[in-house]
Amino acid sequence: MRASQINGCAYCLDMHSKDARAAGETEQRLYTLSAWRETPFFTARERGALALTEAVTLIAESHALESAIEEAAAVFSSDELGKLVYAIIEINAWNRLAITTGAFEPGSYEPGRSRA
Repeated sequence: MRASQINGCAYCLDMHSKDARAAGETEQRLYTLSAWRETPFFTARERGALALTEAVTLIAESHALESAIEEAAAVFSSDELGKLVYAIIEINAWNRLAITTGAFEPGSYEPGRSRA
């Protein structure tokens, strides 16, 4: 969701917020996600993932990945870190596809329903 917030992808934000709520995520954490650094609501692992998500998503602005990678590496194994990087890249790709093509209508997603 954090990458989708930064990228402004309405469809992905709608979909992932619905899925998160369906999985038991709290409204408080969803509402404060964009200000995660200022809240006590996220674990060290979540903070590491969020910092890395922001650094990768905004890579063109600063190319400052080193500190975010170090922060994430402190709480994730190398295998987990590799999977996390790929997940961040994947959601950024989906955001760009959804925004560019306009093929996905925000509000149309329903959790648990097949997307095919």
